[in-house]
Amino acid sequence: MRPILMKGHERPLTFLKYNRDGDLLFSCAKDHTPTVWFADNGERLGTYRGHNGAVWCCDVSRDSTRLITGSADQSAKLWDVQSGTQLFTFNFDSPARAVDFSVGDKLCVMTTDPFMGLPSAIHVKRIAADPDDQIGESVLVLKGPQGRINRAVWGPLNRTIISAGEDAVIRIWDTETGKLLQENDKDVGHKKTITSLAKSTDASHFLTGSLDKSAKLWDSRSLTLIKTYVTERPVNAVAMSPLLNHVVLGGGQDASSVTTTDHRAGKFEAKFYDKILQEEIGGVKGHFGPINALAFNPDGKSFSSGGEDGYVRLHHFDPDYFKIPSI
Repeated sequence: MRPILMKGHERPLTFLKYNRDGDLLFSCAKDHTPTVWFADNGERLGTYRGHNGAVWCCDVSRDSTRLITGSADQSAKLWDVQSGTQLFTFNFDSPARAVDFSVGDKLCVMTTDPFMGLPSAIHVKRIAADPDDQIGESVLVLKGPQGRINRAVWGPLNRTIISAGEDAVIRIWDTETGKLLQENDKDVGHKKTITSLAKSTDASHFLTGSLDKSAKLWDSRSLTLIKTYVTERPVNAVAMSPLLNHVVLGGGQDASSVTTTDHRAGKFEAKFYDKILQEEIGGVKGHFGPINALAFNPDGKSFSSGGEDGYVRLHHFDPDYFKIPSI
């Protein structure tokens, strides 16, 4: 499985996202410029220029016409995917961290970090069909979690929002009333910051990764813990195969605590686990620093990883991969 190395970012990667068709891959990094690539050969198509800070997250509309990005420059921006023009800027009083389009792309959830005495918050914005009609006001603002909210995504049928972050608690909110519906059972939950969250294709379950060196699979409606995957490093990124019962975890220490011994060539690997049996089934090495971002192509035939080293590595699976026995 020879990876395609994509070098377009000057700083560490923060997030990767495929469009629904699986032909485009969007990457975010700390270098202010989200980038779009061809997902089959890794060719760079273009960049989105306009942010003045690290870009933490992005999402692309179902029809691949709009891109939304959240940045440390206290804004989230809506872009025209094809032309790269900025359609609208949502301004906040603190850095924007997570963004996620609802099913139907009429709404978007965005989170803001705690900053200068302000608490973290989850904002719901309406996305206008015509950019000229776009307004910046929030339809709903949710507050409550302590510390940073690293991820907030829509639950099934847009009825709920699922959030997770520094306080290691997963919360489910009602999108109509803004009420907190559920928190996960502390006894079975993560013990440290939740860094990442990935939904299954049908949104019936989701996977969380944490600095407590584990990933957990949850039911989206009942918030029941289904499975736990244990690894020996802090988990920064998680992804689920849309095709096979596989989950992939990536991570490593925080860049500041990485010792020189950890820089042995490509020691940072993306680890694959059997989703049902919870056993490690393989790993893909290559990055020269912690893995911060992972994404599966919607067709399940390739995946990409983004690292602290500034590289995106695109892996097309060998035919052997699809023959790995599973129950």
